[in-house]
Amino acid sequence: MSAAGRVPSQVDGQRYTGEVPSSVIPSQRNAADAYRVTEEQVHRARIVVARNAEDPEDCRRLLDMLGLIGASPDQLPPVRR
Repeated sequence: MSAAGRVPSQVDGQRYTGEVPSSVIPSQRNAADAYRVTEEQVHRARIVVARNAEDPEDCRRLLDMLGLIGASPDQLPPVRR
């Protein structure tokens, strides 16, 4: 077997014991959490769309299509409802 196919048994000279600190494990989510989108996620998605849009109209259409903008500035976007 080549070296690329092997899984190392030691990392930084320490053997993996199979224990994971509880701070690394995310808390259990319920069904409602699966559809929640944070304000930070919406912000990052808007930035990605803006960077990849061809022009302002394309950006607006994409944001609307993805539910990242509301019908008016004072409304939550559909992904946050």
